[in-house]
Amino acid sequence: MLVSYELVDDIGVITVNNPPVNALSHGVREGLVTALATAQADSSKAIVLLCEGRTFIAGAEISEFGKPPQAPSLPEVNAAIEGASKPVIAALHGTALGGGFEVALSCHYRCAVSDAAVGLPEVKLGLLPGAGGTQRVPRLIGVEAALDMIASGKPVTAAKALKLGLIDRVVDAPLKAAALAYARELVAEGAMLRRVRDMKVSAEDASAEQFASWRTTLGKRMRGQQAPQRIVACVEAASRLPFDEGLAFERGQFVECTESEQSAALRHIFFAERQAPKVLGLDPASQPRPIQRVGIIGGGTMGGGIAMCFANAGIPVTLLELNQDGLDRGLALIGKNYGITVSKGKLSEQEAVRRERLIRGTTDYADLGEVDLVIEAVFESMEVKRQVFARLDEVCKPGAILATNTSYLDVNEIARVTDRPQDVVGLHFFSPANVMRLLEVVRADDTADDVLATAMAIGKRIGKVPVLARVCFGFIGNRMLRQYAREAQLCMIEGASPEQIDGALTGFGMAMGPLAVGDLAGLDIGYKARQALTDAQKGDPKSYCIADALVEMGRLGQKSGAGYYRYDPETRARSVDPEVLEVIEAQASKHGVSRRALSSDEILDRHLMALVNEGFRILEEGIAQRPGDIDVAYVHGYGFPAYQGGPMFYAAQRGLASVRDRLKALQRQTGAGYWEPAPLLERLVSQGQSLDDWMAEKH
Repeated sequence: MLVSYELVDDIGVITVNNPPVNALSHGVREGLVTALATAQADSSKAIVLLCEGRTFIAGAEISEFGKPPQAPSLPEVNAAIEGASKPVIAALHGTALGGGFEVALSCHYRCAVSDAAVGLPEVKLGLLPGAGGTQRVPRLIGVEAALDMIASGKPVTAAKALKLGLIDRVVDAPLKAAALAYARELVAEGAMLRRVRDMKVSAEDASAEQFASWRTTLGKRMRGQQAPQRIVACVEAASRLPFDEGLAFERGQFVECTESEQSAALRHIFFAERQAPKVLGLDPASQPRPIQRVGIIGGGTMGGGIAMCFANAGIPVTLLELNQDGLDRGLALIGKNYGITVSKGKLSEQEAVRRERLIRGTTDYADLGEVDLVIEAVFESMEVKRQVFARLDEVCKPGAILATNTSYLDVNEIARVTDRPQDVVGLHFFSPANVMRLLEVVRADDTADDVLATAMAIGKRIGKVPVLARVCFGFIGNRMLRQYAREAQLCMIEGASPEQIDGALTGFGMAMGPLAVGDLAGLDIGYKARQALTDAQKGDPKSYCIADALVEMGRLGQKSGAGYYRYDPETRARSVDPEVLEVIEAQASKHGVSRRALSSDEILDRHLMALVNEGFRILEEGIAQRPGDIDVAYVHGYGFPAYQGGPMFYAAQRGLASVRDRLKALQRQTGAGYWEPAPLLERLVSQGQSLDDWMAEKH
């Protein structure tokens, strides 16, 4: 039974039991209304609402979105609770989120155990609270705190919720006994039916200027997203309209959000993130190997960031550098990074010290003899990596996993220098490793199933979103990035300015434009990588000549104060540099390119089509398991806007036939072979199939 009811002396107890998170399915909503009716008709003097399992109601049943609604709706459930003739007390544990917290807000009183948390995270799915959250929260805690909570989607602890006024009491476990005692206390005191709907939003806390300020702030902080602006409108409605009118306005805004492309995209990413760690075809008997200590080779920016990832998860790390000076610099950088986090108020000084102490340095490979996992994060050179893995093969214990952080190189070739290729895997972190969420797990030909299971499990343990890739040059993300970067260079030489190119992409929602990203990473990195390629591998010289020319002028990006842009030495503020236009025009003349005006739409389209077409090739070759894996990689590793759903979701929403036709038009326009539509795309269009159809047939 999803919802049960019992009478405990003079207190009615409604219990929800819908594992794993007590989601508000139709059955739960129906059960709540039935149990409430039973409680109102019996001898109970108050009603306690609680949940079995590890959490209170953690939110709506997302799988029901987009389907015909079934009565009772959540607003109807909440109205029944709030309109009850007896006090209803919500007893919270775990996480009361979204619709679950809206249920609690409709109760007359709320208590929670100390480790509980409450929140309204709907904005993260392109939605807003649709069952009274935007109307009740500002009545309880005021406009400012309500907007901060709802627009961010971040949960708050029980202690903070008590301080704000979202809950009425923090109680000790066991929760049921404490909630019953609290209910009897309220009955004995003759507590009134305190309905949030009857409260008023303070006029002093709801000025037009305040709402305008929030709209501006959220427009910058959550650029391009629709739901945050709708949330401001709903909270403003709570301050201006009677409760029922505000509730109707909120519901209308909620329905529009559920039907929006942005919410569809964010829900796609939500589910794709949860699918990505699941390795298709993995032996079900494969269990992750225990990882109790980790070794990191290389104390530079990447190695230090990786070490922090594990220390942050409470896993001891041995950080190895070739000499003491390099080790001292690496450990000092880690300390500096923790210090910055503390200064921003995101970490206590005591916790930073604890984490830093989990990282110990060494210059002796023998100290890696007992680690369970070692990750190489040295210079991107096959010769160097082969030397490192040959040494690791000698010193690491049997069963230790040997991982490379390579961005491009052949993991099979690296594995072949060891006598244990089954234990070798790619773990490609993204910089800064202690911040970026993506982790590409690269499966070599001989990688054992339990090594893959371990890689996926440890990725989740350290807070990453692991995505599986097969071996190819650049794996998923960087292989696609080469096509994207090509278009940035070609658009520039054909007639666009750096700021126009970056503006077209950030206007779409990308975190940064491709040229600004190049300046941030350092233009010399790509330059050095190209030196190791053959002319055939480099491709069309027009696709890198401007970048090479800038590097040869000493313009390496932010670190040298100039790249595609010029940078203020103190603030790193970016400004347009006319000298770059001279370089572009010189290269155009050298390569016989007649420059023309490019529209922002053309610039955007070419960049997106380059990503999408390569994504289809990657899928067909089996480099990526799923279209959603590519989307997750680009959202979490390359700044693709989550509310656009990722390159493959974008292609599906645009229509595969439309994408194919656009690629053919670009091929006719340029004569370039790389615009030829990927065979998988052509096949799906000709057969009238979708990517979902292809996945269903494949698996």
